[in-house]
Amino acid sequence: MGLIILRFMFVIVSIGVGVFVSSKWYLPENVLQDKPWISWAAFGGIVLLSLGIIGLDLAIRRKQLDVISSVYVGLIVGLFMAYVAGLALTPLFPDPNERLAVQIRGAVQLVLAVVFCYTCISLLMQTKDDFRFIIPYVEFAKEVKGSRPCILDTSVIIDGRIADVVETHLFDGQLVIPKFVIGELQGIADSSDRERRGRGRRGLDILNRLRTNPAIDLQMFERELPEFAGQPVDLKLVALAKHLKGKLVTNDYNLNKVAKLHDVAVLNLNDIANALKPVFLPGERFEVRVVKPGEEAGQGVGYLADGTMVVVEGGREQIGKTVGILVTSVLQTSAGRMVFGKYESAKSGSGEPRA
Repeated sequence: MGLIILRFMFVIVSIGVGVFVSSKWYLPENVLQDKPWISWAAFGGIVLLSLGIIGLDLAIRRKQLDVISSVYVGLIVGLFMAYVAGLALTPLFPDPNERLAVQIRGAVQLVLAVVFCYTCISLLMQTKDDFRFIIPYVEFAKEVKGSRPCILDTSVIIDGRIADVVETHLFDGQLVIPKFVIGELQGIADSSDRERRGRGRRGLDILNRLRTNPAIDLQMFERELPEFAGQPVDLKLVALAKHLKGKLVTNDYNLNKVAKLHDVAVLNLNDIANALKPVFLPGERFEVRVVKPGEEAGQGVGYLADGTMVVVEGGREQIGKTVGILVTSVLQTSAGRMVFGKYESAKSGSGEPRA
């Protein structure tokens, strides 16, 4: 309702301005006599302009305050700098009343105003992630919107599971893709090694899937921070996470350790996957298909649907069969979870392993 009243008042005020501009008190009387249509053109143009502004406002439904604030502050700073530059140019013109000097000074000041306004707006829009501009005052503070941003590294993008995890709305914060990570993916995709090239192209496909999903807030970080100078990709990721006060999302074991040394929060998809695997307690029973012999005598090895390795005591003779086992112990390692059990009986058929 407030917006409707505002737009209605804007149209009324625009009509009033149009009447004032097109009236004989504003336009020269000789112009009204020679070309009376100018009065109606001026009135209609102002009214149409107001309606066009309202239509544009209705068309652009999603407005970003940081962009609007950047333009607002940039224009003010740019015009102020152009005014100061104009005052500084005054001594260069010995006769300030001379018409040519006034025209030259005005032209130079106009050019400076355009240059300064563009420069200020461009600078603020490129650094809007570092500072937040709030109308009518300026608040110099790091921009933290809702949850902390998640910075994706190369390994987690190539892995591909991040796209499925994000689509479950587990991450409610912003996803950040550094420009140097995209460059690394492009280098892998252009590799002469066939397997490496396929991994790089898969990573680029995953990025495109994330970018085209309207429900995902994916942003590219293109700036080069001073902390990046001469650093490898892993340390650049750590520096960026500290700069944005965000979290690293990775599958890289070494990057995980380095990030923790720098007190940077890390989300490891392998740890999440291990945490979501079914929990087996000693004494429980389930079925698994034995696929290969184990390292010890009499052992057989099978795998559950989630990749959990199951070591079956007495299962070497049951390779290729689905057997029932009794859980004896569970071992959690850095590579994942291992379940140890005793062979109980063979099941008919050779169906898929199940928990």
